[in-house]
Amino acid sequence: MQPKVIIHGGAGRSLEDKGGLEPVRRSLHGVVEQVYARLLTGASAMEAVALGCQLLEDEPRFNAGTGSVLQSDGQIRMSASIMEGRSQRFSGVINVSRVRHPINLAVYLQQERDRVLSDYGAAELARELAVPVYNPLTTERLMEWQREREDNFTKNMAGVVSRSTIGVVVVDQAGRLAAGTSTGGKGFERIGRVSDSATPAGNYANAHAAVSCTGIGEDILEECLAARIVVRATDGLSLGDAMHRSFQEAQGRQRDFGAIAISAGGAIAWGKTSDVLFAAYHNGEQIHDTLELAVGTVVGCG
Repeated sequence: MQPKVIIHGGAGRSLEDKGGLEPVRRSLHGVVEQVYARLLTGASAMEAVALGCQLLEDEPRFNAGTGSVLQSDGQIRMSASIMEGRSQRFSGVINVSRVRHPINLAVYLQQERDRVLSDYGAAELARELAVPVYNPLTTERLMEWQREREDNFTKNMAGVVSRSTIGVVVVDQAGRLAAGTSTGGKGFERIGRVSDSATPAGNYANAHAAVSCTGIGEDILEECLAARIVVRATDGLSLGDAMHRSFQEAQGRQRDFGAIAISAGGAIAWGKTSDVLFAAYHNGEQIHDTLELAVGTVVGCG
């Protein structure tokens, strides 16, 4: 079948927070182009998702890998997960530090009996695999943390890059689905806080659909958003209807999040309650994005 890909670099209040419309569009479209080109060579959904996440983790404007935000103690702790649809196998790492690509650890754990590791276990895995020590800190993130420290951490999260989890969802030429999600957290949080990104609430796939979420992790966890959308698509709703119903239900609880998804038939869908969803996709013909959607809750299909 014709492969499809959709990616996100998070959700937020303004494109200006990330440098403006065109720089964000170039970043997202460039990643989509590379992932789609890999899919056309016959790469599996898992390989394509891993590549897309690596590229987004290397983009400092997004809050994952390089450019991750700092927790309240000034340390960077990242989380990532990946899920393959047909086997319905989930793996991930939680609050890992000093690695360039947390998604790579999640990929390795796909073949292990113990497939989700927290901080100490993830650090031990990185050491066993001889993963080079890497500092993902950027000057911008450090300055942001220093400014907030002077105000005694009165904010709930890092304002500039809050809700900037990255994610990739793919269906490959064999009809296989996969989803991957990676984040640096919300910034300034309590030490050890766990996001949704390495849980099935934030990243989920089966043989019918795959979803990656972004936004306030607690909101996503409480709605079990990714799994809810996938289950509804599995039970017979179209992907667009599954997305719409899930967002409609959450609206009364004033949730702050976004999601991207692909079905086994190649349908693409997205939803957001934030002002902007930093997403782009290739529908098999050309690249589109969601950067200029209306402010407020929007659910769409591509």
